[in-house]
Amino acid sequence: MKLRCLRGLLALIPFIALFASCGEDGGVFDDSASIVPKTTEIDASGGSIFVSVTAAAAWTIELEYPDSGAALWATADPASGTGSRSDVRLRYDPNDSANSRKVVMVLRPANGPASRATVIQLGKTDGGTSGTSISGQDKAAPLWLELPATKSGDGLTFYVHDMEGKEYFDAKRSGTRNWSFYWDSKEHLSLWVAYPLNKKLRGNGSRSNEWGLDPLLPFDQQPNLVGGSYGGGWTRGHQLPSADRLTYKANVSTFYCTNMTPQEYNFNGEIWARLEEKVRGYSFLADTLYVVTGCQYASSDTYTGMSSGFAVIVPTHYFKALLFKGISTYATSGYMAAGFLLPHDPSIAGANCTDYLMSIDELESKTGLDFFPNLVSAIGAASADAIEAQKPANWWK
Repeated sequence: MKLRCLRGLLALIPFIALFASCGEDGGVFDDSASIVPKTTEIDASGGSIFVSVTAAAAWTIELEYPDSGAALWATADPASGTGSRSDVRLRYDPNDSANSRKVVMVLRPANGPASRATVIQLGKTDGGTSGTSISGQDKAAPLWLELPATKSGDGLTFYVHDMEGKEYFDAKRSGTRNWSFYWDSKEHLSLWVAYPLNKKLRGNGSRSNEWGLDPLLPFDQQPNLVGGSYGGGWTRGHQLPSADRLTYKANVSTFYCTNMTPQEYNFNGEIWARLEEKVRGYSFLADTLYVVTGCQYASSDTYTGMSSGFAVIVPTHYFKALLFKGISTYATSGYMAAGFLLPHDPSIAGANCTDYLMSIDELESKTGLDFFPNLVSAIGAASADAIEAQKPANWWK
């Protein structure tokens, strides 16, 4: 009798499990849903952090403010979705108070228990800083001379690193900008990287070779180049050269995956390396050299292998736009400029890089980009136009 009862109970277990795994509407019961912010402590500056959501089906995010009478100072973007994703952002306003404050992110799956995560924003006296995040924006503000013009709605996102390899905030926060980049999340590479260069910013030190994922982006949106290259025989080509940032933390940031593009081995090691060295030479003679390094890939039909986790598009051309600020007989109002556009072709590996020298106007016509738009506010439209139109002098050769 006891044996028959035990057999009957065992037979019911699958039905009990099936009932327990389904919600009232017959959907999947999601008991593993979770929400994890990149950090649980943010400073007083306004900005955003990435949040990872793990869920089997649809979900929503609600924000709760435990502090009595607290204003609604944060938003979840997006506030709803389906399945797991790591690109959710918690956006938050600056905290002008001396007191810290909390927001609780509540993940509510369609079926199953809610998951919570608390984020604390420091007050100014807690060591927080004033300032606004300028990374993760659809369009860059007209901040610095090296920045090309950006466009809203083009699918690219603007980011900035400081010299510590972290996110750079606006001028209200202490620190020095390092390099900016315009990220293409569809093709998993930066259209361009822009940075100022002089002896002080270059610093002293050596190549770190510490390959890493960029902390400003979700890791699953970047090619993982930490343990090797893209696959298919393509090398990891720097846009901001390692030798242009030799202080330790700044150098480590040059090995972030967002600073890499797939380059042909001989092109990377020969003509491209010589051009990088030539650019450093220009900077030694300048007060500051403003540099834009980038690639063209709109017409490419070649992709790398999948060793990095993505098949990344292989650029057809690489370019550099250079704006010299300093003393030179060739300078207009203290500035002069030049551009380079190289076909990404191993057959030119042994060529002279100055064979590909051109004016900024010509480079703009070939790339479709607007370089140094902020020069107008520094010296006026007439002088800026003359500098961009000028054929590069022999000084650049």
